[in-house]
Amino acid sequence: MDTSSILKSLRQLPEYDGQMVHLEKIPSRKARYAELDTQFHPALQKALKRLNLLPLFQHQAQALEALRSGANVMVATPAASGKSLVYNASVLDRLMREKGATALYLFPTKALTQDQWRALRDIIDADAGLKGIKVAVFDGDTPTEERGEIRRTARVLLTNPDMLHYGILPNHRSWTKLLRKLRYVVIDEAHVYRGVFGSQVANVLRRLRRLCRLHGSSPQFILSSATIANPEGHAEALVGKPFTVVTDDGSPSSDKVFVFWNPPIIDETRSARRSSNTEATLLFTYLIGRGIRTLTFARTKRVAELIYMYSREQLRLTLPELADRIMPYRAGYLAEDRRRIEQGLASGELLGVCATNALELGIDIGDLDATILTGYPGSIASAWQQAGRSGRRGEGSLSFMIGMANPLDQYFMRHPQEFFDKPHEHVLVSPSNPYILRPHLLCAAFEWPLTASDKALFGEESTHHIKALEEQGLLKSHRNRWHLSPEIDYPAKEVNIRSATSRDYVIVVEGSGVILETIEESSAFSQVHPGAVYLHQGESYLITDLDTETRIAHAVPTDVAYYTQTMGITDIRIQQVKEQRRVGSVQVYQGWVEVSNTVVGYRRKARVTEEMLGEETLDLPPQTFNTSALWFDIPEAAIDRILKDYSDFDGGLHAAEHAAIGILPMFALCDRADIGGLSTPLHSDTGRPQIFIYDGHPGGVGITEKGFELMEELWRATLRTLVECPCKTGCPSCIQSPKCGNNNEPLDKTAARILLEELLKPGGRRGL
Repeated sequence: MDTSSILKSLRQLPEYDGQMVHLEKIPSRKARYAELDTQFHPALQKALKRLNLLPLFQHQAQALEALRSGANVMVATPAASGKSLVYNASVLDRLMREKGATALYLFPTKALTQDQWRALRDIIDADAGLKGIKVAVFDGDTPTEERGEIRRTARVLLTNPDMLHYGILPNHRSWTKLLRKLRYVVIDEAHVYRGVFGSQVANVLRRLRRLCRLHGSSPQFILSSATIANPEGHAEALVGKPFTVVTDDGSPSSDKVFVFWNPPIIDETRSARRSSNTEATLLFTYLIGRGIRTLTFARTKRVAELIYMYSREQLRLTLPELADRIMPYRAGYLAEDRRRIEQGLASGELLGVCATNALELGIDIGDLDATILTGYPGSIASAWQQAGRSGRRGEGSLSFMIGMANPLDQYFMRHPQEFFDKPHEHVLVSPSNPYILRPHLLCAAFEWPLTASDKALFGEESTHHIKALEEQGLLKSHRNRWHLSPEIDYPAKEVNIRSATSRDYVIVVEGSGVILETIEESSAFSQVHPGAVYLHQGESYLITDLDTETRIAHAVPTDVAYYTQTMGITDIRIQQVKEQRRVGSVQVYQGWVEVSNTVVGYRRKARVTEEMLGEETLDLPPQTFNTSALWFDIPEAAIDRILKDYSDFDGGLHAAEHAAIGILPMFALCDRADIGGLSTPLHSDTGRPQIFIYDGHPGGVGITEKGFELMEELWRATLRTLVECPCKTGCPSCIQSPKCGNNNEPLDKTAARILLEELLKPGGRRGL
């Protein structure tokens, strides 16, 4: 692909207005190879040779030798570097040499499970000597009549953490053959297991290790991951065992041009930029029109659907023969719909897809020429994973990252080298989160009675939680063993491992009763409230009713030309200060808080122009949860300067809160949606002005702890964002937030700048 001519022609489009703010040319890299000390089993050696999977890249050989020495191994290298061969070769070699040995593979999605099943089958089918190894997929789509045969005969079981949690571990007696001789547990795409999901999976893996011990096995763990800052720490936190880490990538890569594309300013007074969705549509339709196979990523389901709708409409007008060769793709679709789209992309029937990060993982979707990232995806690791989906044929490729109108995206648009030079982020999990750990202790007790020795798996604090569960009558003690109370039936069914809560809402089409999707309880009030417009596969639905008792949202098809955005209010009560320290002239705190969020209404906004069309009130109950937070005092000098400057003190607090929340994902691997905040000139618990930033999940997952640790760096980056933003009074690129329940009022950019300047001064008068 001639990337130079494509970029040149883009500059000649009527819509081009200097959007290319940075081009990073990433040169190709030659492969580095290495030999193993001892060859694979002869049948496997032949199979790998026939498939042109030999010689091994240097990192593959290093990981394989570490596994042969008995270590648990984490391979953390970029996309398309051959990580799957490490675990497939290790497993097949061991299974050929040890009669009855078994392996368990875990993938975060069903689609990836199916894809890797095919890759493993390709190796087995390449040599007759491997034919006896039975490989099976066991997930929610597995027919009931096949499950018994799989339990009896499978030596390699491919599944997902959900099925392991819900179907396998509670029924471990039926899986004795697998567990008794389990030699390897493979965890692919380990970087996905972060936050709440990662914390849940960490406890599922501890339950697995516990049952392996019961059945007499002690498997090695093989983890593969995108490049992250803490591969060893993450692997050990996830599994609870020591790891050897391999990070030096020896695979080849092709040339790539990475373009930072910033939408042009269309209103100088407000520094308002053209919509990133419009820019994504422009790039996507242009590339598709030139026959360039393209994957466009969006940060939310709604945006993925919108870009698809805009692009389809544009192609129908200009290139109607291509309008049916693009599709949207995201989690929530039925399995058959996802598979049809994946196959269409892999076969070339589809030229492009608009997707959420559901296609960020290593699913085989064929060779792509270009990727478009509609906004910074929340982490350096995810950005490189998404960009790495193109350019897998050894040819040049293009990646575009479109800057959205938020502080972090615009920070990178102004400082692209901060992106390219910045180390990858730390992946955070918190298995000891009580809201996550306690339900898993009940699950573990159902599988086998708990004993004092289990604290080695679940942590010292598990002793306290076991006693608390006993006091609640959920566990019964007998001879130093804790059994599940007879009143509890099957605790695993009450735990949704992809959420901190287990209650989902269902979206049902009125009249037909067709189920569109399920949605987490934590998102229901903001996404499927009465009057909400919900998008599904490019079609709009109006939510007519939300039943909070049955957890059903009723929807009807609609063709309205607007979308909806909720408004809400937040209240925070401090429960416990865990730690505090002095930073500059003020005290900074980290601890436990109670957060109460109430959705009080919603706005209707025009799809393309973002014009406000109206507001409606809602009467919904508050959602209250306990979580971790950081908060800090306000310097007296800042208050004096703000009042002297005739600026708005309340607006300065509010603006600083928004800007800091927007920048925090640069320091902790999280999404803007994972964190919330509150600013107040007089907090009821402290009696003084306060800014809070809290973890948006019950119990927290370590985000605010990281922010507390890097408080001064966060303030500095936030101040830099405010100073460099060209707007005069504040805009979405610096202090305005799309999530603000107060409609971004009051906000004062000057006051926020003064506040941050004083926070960064050493010493000085103590804060209020």
